[in-house]
Amino acid sequence: MSQAETSMVDKKRPPVKVLSAQLRSAGLREGAGVGTDGVQIRVSPGRCLLVSLVWMQGTVLDVQLDRNTVLLMDETGTFTVHGVNNVPKGKPCLIQGKYVMVMGVIQATSPEPVIRAMKMADLSEQAELHRGMWKLEVEDLQRVMSSMQR
Repeated sequence: MSQAETSMVDKKRPPVKVLSAQLRSAGLREGAGVGTDGVQIRVSPGRCLLVSLVWMQGTVLDVQLDRNTVLLMDETGTFTVHGVNNVPKGKPCLIQGKYVMVMGVIQATSPEPVIRAMKMADLSEQAELHRGMWKLEVEDLQRVMSSMQR
């Protein structure tokens, strides 16, 4: 983990559940870059959240173990996850078609979100339930977190 990633984790901000489209359209915090303080995602008109550590879910589209990378797709688009070979117990997640969660640090937002994985879990056993609830979970958590920032 890089020094910037370590410092973000040390801030004790909880991971924020996000959709790939939110990261794709995220804005940098004024005076910051990706990999420092995080990015601002739009939660609703006029409301943004500062995000550095994310929780995302999606279906595995492509696995490239030689590149330490996996490509995932949620209901809003694709995103790339780096560092998958280094995640404890992450190997069962690295099969095309699996529905997985990944928690990690944002490395890039454009043209496609890139996350450095810290944790992965296989959610395939109840994939339809997890997939069906995911957008609602994201919206609910972001609503609560943005109301706490006021």
